Parts: sequence; C-alpha cells; structure tokens
Amino acid sequence: MDVSAAGGSLVNWGAFSQARAELGANFVRILGYFREDGVKSVAQIEDAMRAQNATAMVIPAHTLKGESRQFGADPLAELAEMIEQIARNCIETHNTPEKALEHVVELRPLFEATLTLLEREANPLVARRPAAFGRRAS
Repeated sequence: MDVSAAGGSLVNWGAFSQARAELGANFVRILGYFREDGVKSVAQIEDAMRAQNATAMVIPAHTLKGESRQFGADPLAELAEMIEQIARNCIETHNTPEKALEHVVELRPLFEATLTLLEREANPLVARRPAAFGRRAS
C-alpha cells in the first residue's frame, strides 16, 4: 500500500466522527491510548517477526485491529487483521510467519500516516477553514 498516495482514504471519516460523538469528552484521551497501544503493538509485531514467532504476533495484531476500527482507520485495521490471520494460521500449521513479512513491513508507515491524520483532525487548535460569510480576507 502506498501510504503517501492514500491520503484521505486512510480514515473512514464517518466512523471517526461517530466515535468522536460517542466518546465525547473522552475522545482525545482515548485517541492518546490508541497512540500508546499502537506504538507498542507495532513494535511487538515487528519483534515477533524478527524472532519468527507467530504466537507473539496474534495479540498485538488483534489489539491494533480493534482499536483501529474504533477510529475508522480501516486500512490499518485490515492490515493488522491480515497479520493476525497469517499468524493464527502459522500457529495451527506449526509454521513460521514468513508470509506476514510484507505486511509487517507496511505496518509502521501505515500506522504513522494514519495516526498523523487522526491526531490532526482531533486537535482543536488546528486551523479550520473559516466560515464563508462576511467580507473576504484581502
């Protein structure tokens, strides 16, 4: 997945808005947990890949998948789900997770790009387009 070209398609903004409305005042705090948990999950998945340990991939991939879906980060959730499925299959078949390598390599850049978009949209200090009324700025 070309993260730089994906741009706005990294986040389902409808799901993001729904989460923001449902979480209310807790939204920014929970997004912070997503950042913390996501950084840990990505590192754990990468470490498990280096160790060829499919079992160690399952929980962080599952966690990242669920938390990503909560914020509308669908491509990230789908990538985490793919890694989780490969890891689970490897456990069942007693194989090492080589098939997950290409997905694990994509994970960190996708997580970082997605998180940047989510945090930028959640930041109340980000300049928004002004309402189009009154005089135009010269």
